[in-house]
Amino acid sequence: MTKKALAGVATFAAAAIALSGCTGGAADNDPSNTIDGEVKGDLKIITWRTDLVENGKFDEYIAAFEEQYPDVSVEVEGITDYAGEMTTRLSSDNYGDVIGIPAAIQPDQFEQFLEPLGEKAEFEETHRFLNGASYDGTQYGLAIGGNANGVLYNKRVFEQAGITELPTTPEAFIAALQQVKDNTDAIPMYTNYKDGWPLGQSFGNLGGVTANPDASSEMAKDTAPWTEGKDMYAIDGLLYDAVAAGLTEEDPLTTNWEQSKIDIATGKIGTMTLGSWAISQMQAAAEANGASADDIGYMAFPSNVDGTQHAVIGGDYNLAVSRHSESKAAAWAWIQWFIEESGFAENEAMISTVKADPLPENLAGLEENGVQLMEMNAAPAGEEGLLNEVSSDSQVDLFGNIYRQELVDVARGAADGDKESVFADLNARWGESVERVAG
Repeated sequence: MTKKALAGVATFAAAAIALSGCTGGAADNDPSNTIDGEVKGDLKIITWRTDLVENGKFDEYIAAFEEQYPDVSVEVEGITDYAGEMTTRLSSDNYGDVIGIPAAIQPDQFEQFLEPLGEKAEFEETHRFLNGASYDGTQYGLAIGGNANGVLYNKRVFEQAGITELPTTPEAFIAALQQVKDNTDAIPMYTNYKDGWPLGQSFGNLGGVTANPDASSEMAKDTAPWTEGKDMYAIDGLLYDAVAAGLTEEDPLTTNWEQSKIDIATGKIGTMTLGSWAISQMQAAAEANGASADDIGYMAFPSNVDGTQHAVIGGDYNLAVSRHSESKAAAWAWIQWFIEESGFAENEAMISTVKADPLPENLAGLEENGVQLMEMNAAPAGEEGLLNEVSSDSQVDLFGNIYRQELVDVARGAADGDKESVFADLNARWGESVERVAG
């Protein structure tokens, strides 16, 4: 499976799971079956990383774990439609021992499906990315690693275009794209409009534009987020301006995600707005197609506050122990080992969940350019799902592609309107929902 969304902030669920009858089981009634018990038994891991199952890498992880814990027998199941299939399985007690927490489980439902791992405060000094799997002070999962948000670019294309400094403002970014168009044969910025989901990647920059770690919780109460000077205006405005200036693909209806990986790797595309998880895929595409992995660069979203750029970082899927597992200690041992000892984050060029570990080499450019990494703060107590609720009520799919495809259509002249009318409509819809849901 090609790893797609999860760009570093919590994935939005369309709706919470409405289930009953899943509050007990044999495993829950065994007082010895706790995460602090004896590490033994059969362990089933359910994963979305079907690529690692198919290429045998997961077998290597399992062999290393079983060597360290010989009383545990591990099997893994990869699911292509992970979100959909897991939503179905969660209606029973049988959904594996270790899972990546599906987006459909809302924080106030964690206790219903997952085994608590301890108090959040116990992990704060040693681990990153805790907010996505904690609720009311209790930690229910740990991220397999994390990603930064920003812009992927081809260094060789930038050099050929005559770009000597990475842009740190939207205006400088548009000017750089124009240089790419004027001086190379590359598409300056590729939207991946047809596949759709890449358009939602830019939302991961919320908060980074204004260096505000509370931006997501504040947006849930903001009646006009698409106003100049605010994060959403800058994020979606950059897309609009690039399309309107003719700096994106000529026919967005024919874009192709798999081909785009090859094209940016070989210098046919200059930039794409994606999470840092995509770096390793583009580097692999470069090496497979006669180019150099060193051509793939990563920069912060083109914005700054008093001269300093900020890149939002956040956790990917959170690994958790099923409440109904009959091998909870073994499941917890797997999670700790996988995150702290397996080398997974390093292999995938992700930011380690363990704070003491160094950043991956492919993000060294952020450090070299003085970019400050920033995690978003958790929503205030009682407001954990508020942004999701407003998004759903307003039908503004923040992490999706529908309204951004509409924005692109207006920008390219395929639909009526202009930038101001698009943002005014978004503000109206969002504002009305804020009044209804959060008012």
